[in-house]
Amino acid sequence: MKRVQDKVILVTGGAMGMGQSHSELLASQGAWVFVADMNIELGQATVESICKNGGKADFLKLDVTKEVDWNAAVSQIIEKAGRIDVLINNAGILILKPVQDTTNDDWDRTFDVNARSVFIGTRAVIPFMQKAGRGNIINVSSIYGLVGAPGASAYEASKGAVRLFTKSCAVDLAPFNIRVNSVHPGVIETQMTRDMLADPAIRPALLGATLLNRPAQPIEVSQAVLFLASDESSFVHGAELVVDGGYTAN
Repeated sequence: MKRVQDKVILVTGGAMGMGQSHSELLASQGAWVFVADMNIELGQATVESICKNGGKADFLKLDVTKEVDWNAAVSQIIEKAGRIDVLINNAGILILKPVQDTTNDDWDRTFDVNARSVFIGTRAVIPFMQKAGRGNIINVSSIYGLVGAPGASAYEASKGAVRLFTKSCAVDLAPFNIRVNSVHPGVIETQMTRDMLADPAIRPALLGATLLNRPAQPIEVSQAVLFLASDESSFVHGAELVVDGGYTAN
């Protein structure tokens, strides 16, 4: 039996980077994955790749900052699959500016994508998980939801909000058998970071306190997401799963 056999899973920001990795791994382990993203071309390409490799996936165009989009996306999943077992709130953006240079628009945009979307997405799936008598929500935060670093105040504040929102939801939703956990990746080599990691002048600063002295590959985070999405983590609730190569150990 595959680890998430026949589970219906929604992955936001699923078209590229970590979201693509999550989608592909979960599908390879038997899930029916709904890949949600604003990028139609890359989202459909991810779905085609999954299906070509024997998995099951559908694409949904979703602006995670819009409640109407969330309601439409969840309705489509219920119509097609009859339920939603796992929500993975993965979509996010990174604006690198010190606090003194961060504008109101930078702050609002970061919170809309990184934090508010987690709230409205979670709220959209709760009625269907309550009706099913079970559910699983996985929120992708960051090590910068745990510790500070220079030049990303809005990002760090938004990811810290996701961390504590997760714990609040764990308390509120436990009576309905809905588990809620957060994942906290460290430095990951994706399209967002690849150029910086390739620059010898920037790489050491970006890796910072990472004890393993390398970035993670997306699949290394996806393995943690797979664990939380599976029944293997049935007693893990309100937890922070840190995947950071030892960054926060110092």
